Amino acid sequence: MSMGTALVRTAFLVDAVYSDSVREFDLTVQQAQLLCVLIARPYGMFELAKTLGLAKSSISGLVDRSEKRGLVRRESDPGDGRAFLVALTDRGAQLAEQFHDETTKRVAELPLSLSAADQQILVGLLTRVVADNQVPEVFTDTGCPSRGCAEN
Repeated sequence: MSMGTALVRTAFLVDAVYSDSVREFDLTVQQAQLLCVLIARPYGMFELAKTLGLAKSSISGLVDRSEKRGLVRRESDPGDGRAFLVALTDRGAQLAEQFHDETTKRVAELPLSLSAADQQILVGLLTRVVADNQVPEVFTDTGCPSRGCAEN
């Protein structure tokens, strides 16, 4: 298999697992991504749009819909009186943690047929690919303080 084919097929495999989790937790893909980004801390709208790769109008609608479901709330931005931050509600935080943990567990099971040494090599290589391509931290490692470091 060529590198491109292997990566595309791997993306399909991970997407299938992610899609199953999204359905089971009664979320949309975008809502799940929003919740997982907000686990670390509240974000401003511009920062959220940039991190999630969405247009301003799309992020506004996503936040509105998530707010109506009681998953997020808007709070004042202490650094800018005209702006607000988007933060998880208690319900949203609980759902985000459950979704994150279950989805990460399911995805981590995909390479279990590899030896422990090969799994470590794969993690190292994928970490470099993610870092080299400046992929935003949508999913973070649960073993890190405040979930602020890369998956390992």
